Amino acid sequence: MALKRIGDILLNKEIITENELDKTLKAKKENERLGETFVRLGITTETQILKALEASTGVKRVSLQNMNIDENILQLIDEEFCRRHNIIPFKIDGMRLLFVTSDPLDFTVIEELRLLTGLRPVAYSAPKDDIISQIEKYYGFSRTLEALGIKQDVVFDEEESINSDIETTPMVKLVNQILTSAVFQRASDIHIDPLDEKVIIRYRVDGVLDMVKELPLKIHKQMVSRIKVMANMDITETRKPQDGRIQTLIQHKNLDLRISTLPTVRGEKVVMRLLDISNQLNNISTLGLSKDEESLVREMIQTPNGIVLVSGPTGSGKTTTLYACLHELNQPDVNIVTVEDPVEIKVEGINQVQVKPEIKLTFASTLRSILRQDPNIIMIGEIRDVETAEISVRASLTGHLVLSTIHTNSAVKTISRLLDMEIEPFLIGSSLTGIIAQRLVRKLCPECSYKIDVADSERKLFDKYNMKVNHLKHPKGCPSCNHKGYAGRIAIFEVLPISKNMEKLISKNATNNELEALAEKEGLVSLMASGLKKVKDGLTTMEELLKVTKD
Repeated sequence: MALKRIGDILLNKEIITENELDKTLKAKKENERLGETFVRLGITTETQILKALEASTGVKRVSLQNMNIDENILQLIDEEFCRRHNIIPFKIDGMRLLFVTSDPLDFTVIEELRLLTGLRPVAYSAPKDDIISQIEKYYGFSRTLEALGIKQDVVFDEEESINSDIETTPMVKLVNQILTSAVFQRASDIHIDPLDEKVIIRYRVDGVLDMVKELPLKIHKQMVSRIKVMANMDITETRKPQDGRIQTLIQHKNLDLRISTLPTVRGEKVVMRLLDISNQLNNISTLGLSKDEESLVREMIQTPNGIVLVSGPTGSGKTTTLYACLHELNQPDVNIVTVEDPVEIKVEGINQVQVKPEIKLTFASTLRSILRQDPNIIMIGEIRDVETAEISVRASLTGHLVLSTIHTNSAVKTISRLLDMEIEPFLIGSSLTGIIAQRLVRKLCPECSYKIDVADSERKLFDKYNMKVNHLKHPKGCPSCNHKGYAGRIAIFEVLPISKNMEKLISKNATNNELEALAEKEGLVSLMASGLKKVKDGLTTMEELLKVTKD
């Protein structure tokens, strides 16, 4: 019945033909589901099948990447049952048991779950491999904790002795599982924080820090030591901050992990930054710029000389934008040299230099050497001091295109920052080509966001920027976004090309207000206006926008 039914559903949706159905039925192996046969033969993809089943049965698809699973549920349903039926439970909601399956037409599993738990099962769907990975992650994590002698309901004394070897298999597994879990949830950072009686593990996902696990304090030193060994750091030094690096392969992704330890009164805090080096190079067209903004940015980076600056606070995506520009400029007939701290993404065809202050290889000293390397384009990780700024200006005036980042709140305030560095105004005016200011905001989950009426205060703000809006989208929360209402992040931009009039005004050492007035007159789309456009388009919310910029 189920075989006929899935075939009929795919036929009705015109995903397969009668001939393909007959071919699949003949090729189906014993104990193989028909959907698996379709995928094996390459007739359909698993996503196509799940979409068709969602439309037909109402069983919603979820993204397991964004999901935190309540580990108390793992006590209700054993690992063998989950593996046999290829399911993973993720939440108890009143008397409902929410679970994910790769086969929404397997109704027997619903009845078995009802008898096993006494709860009313509610099915969601996801690809088979995603479910297998989650079973491995969560049930494997529980086995690892048991192997370390840890039970979730036991409170450990901080003074318990720590005798186990840091290279024992369970500790190695525990650290690997923390890393794997972070990759699954698309975390950018992992925080390991020692408290008085426990250690908490927190992940930063889409810019927001969430606690994901509590562990007993007794394993803190072992865990930190294991991480230090992986990063080639000194495991005997616990009184000073240390930095390290790990390059590893997790879930088929090449990851570069930046490790930082900080001695606190309760022990060493560890922060690990995760960089996916296998999928980091974006094109300018994928950054989220509007058509006009994209055109301005391309025009700015195609100039043979001058300075293009990307401004914003830490974690606003400046490096991603710089590398997107470099990706488009990287041609065989162009000599590109970068000086960075650290080199975050290794790019073939670009000469990248890592700053090492301990041997006096600074931004300024490296830049002097770079100018003797016959470069066409120079990328500086960050303009941090007057000396670096002065050499950058000099390089741009001698025929080089210079790309860099700077920490300022807006495009116009970048000019004021350079003036504060006591660089001659006429040099800034003649060398600066353009400035890109940017911020990151969380993106609304497309699965669960819903429309609401615009509030009066919001309408006034839209009116101020000549935008007419009656409805906005609002976050709700669903299994796909781990009930947060948001999934992923998107950038908002403020692109300021330096016109002839702006150059004259800068050379006259104009005030910030004068510069802003001219920029507005020349059509500058501010961060607020850019963000409001994305709010209007239903990509993010007013709350997210107001976190990163103000009117």
